[in-house]
Amino acid sequence: MSTTASKKILLVDDETGILDTLSILFRGEGYDVFTALGGKEAMGIMAQEKPDVVVTDIRMPGTTGLDVLSFAREVDPETPVILMTAQASLQSAVRAVNEGAYYYLQKPFANDELLAICRRAWEARTLKAENRELRQEIKKRDSRGADRPIGKCRAFTEVLELGETVAPTDSTILLSGESGTGKEVLARYIHRLSHRSDGPFFSINCGALPESLLESELFGHVKGSFTGAVKDKEGLLVAAEGGTFFLDEIGEMSPATQVKLLRALQEREVIPVGSTDAVPVDVRIIAATNRDLEEEISQGRFRTDLYYRLNVIALHLPPLRDRREDVPLLTRFFLERMARENPDVDAPTLSEETMETLLDYDWPGNVRELENALERAAVVAGGAEIRSDHLPERILEAPKPRLVQGEPPPNPPMEVIERAYIEWVLRAEDGNKSRAAEVLGIDPSTLYRKLNRYGLNP
Repeated sequence: MSTTASKKILLVDDETGILDTLSILFRGEGYDVFTALGGKEAMGIMAQEKPDVVVTDIRMPGTTGLDVLSFAREVDPETPVILMTAQASLQSAVRAVNEGAYYYLQKPFANDELLAICRRAWEARTLKAENRELRQEIKKRDSRGADRPIGKCRAFTEVLELGETVAPTDSTILLSGESGTGKEVLARYIHRLSHRSDGPFFSINCGALPESLLESELFGHVKGSFTGAVKDKEGLLVAAEGGTFFLDEIGEMSPATQVKLLRALQEREVIPVGSTDAVPVDVRIIAATNRDLEEEISQGRFRTDLYYRLNVIALHLPPLRDRREDVPLLTRFFLERMARENPDVDAPTLSEETMETLLDYDWPGNVRELENALERAAVVAGGAEIRSDHLPERILEAPKPRLVQGEPPPNPPMEVIERAYIEWVLRAEDGNKSRAAEVLGIDPSTLYRKLNRYGLNP
């Protein structure tokens, strides 16, 4: 993924006619074009716009193309600079290469040749940026540990960073989000970063147990308190002493159990079922829900006082359909994990068409559904490349995202032009996002981010 918003190219020459011709050529290829009539003007544009590629004539009065090259290297050593000259010589070519020019092109040249060189230059720059981002991500993950939740979507990383900030505290945390978004994964990660990391991490699904059994599991019971209570049992809140307790699907808890949990949080003690003696507890609570608890409160199904006791730190995990750019990253993570767990089997690979199918799907089951779909597809593929037809039928039969049609207004801003151009390319490629991304010179995750930005995804 490129770190820039679009493909910026700076064209430098001392002849207006050449600049006009090249501008038309590169705008037709989707570049954001900047022109400079001479080297001095080029330096000012470089300092302000930070172009992705620079194409400059060598022989210009005053500030030469080699001066432009030198300045570009100072501004950003990774900026590829293509030098043009009508008077090529071995000496000037060697000097240009030694000073870091990406390519040395002799005039006259074919337009296709120049476009191909610039496309390779931009791709090389983009690859370096991707590698740098990947190294930074690996370094960050190493500093936080291998269990750091996967994702680079801004909405997700903001939640993750806040979780990392509050992890060292004992504040109660309420995680919200649809089923399968990774709430327990985040809870375990927060626990690992906390000062309680040497203590236990216990979890319970409040919707998976009947009320009487849930109460007994949480608070414990004494012998004879109910049928089947043949001996005293320590509650999980007490067993989690010094650690973290994760209450999943807190919105499913009965009103009676809510009252007892509220008291446990307020008094930092529990009373086992059938007992009158309080037992102190030292545990951090992280709760999670896929329900709108404020709506549950308005319907009288959840206690207001418990909600505010739990909602000290609120973290909302976005659904996977709102973080499509993370799909390739998560896919790679799950496939690599499969390979580690099955060392005798080659690591599964995906076809380009399959990745496009994954990016097109809305993932109502979120990250959990993606993981299960990939595992199923890998098994069906039997060690071969995973094709679209290896995916579950529900994914293949899901409706494709709709494209929003529209014409840009007169004298539109650059964002409107970019949106209209993306729509045009998508229509030209019959909605095939992988091919559209290739034509646009960006990777599919970048395209999806732009589609979301411009409201072009359903």
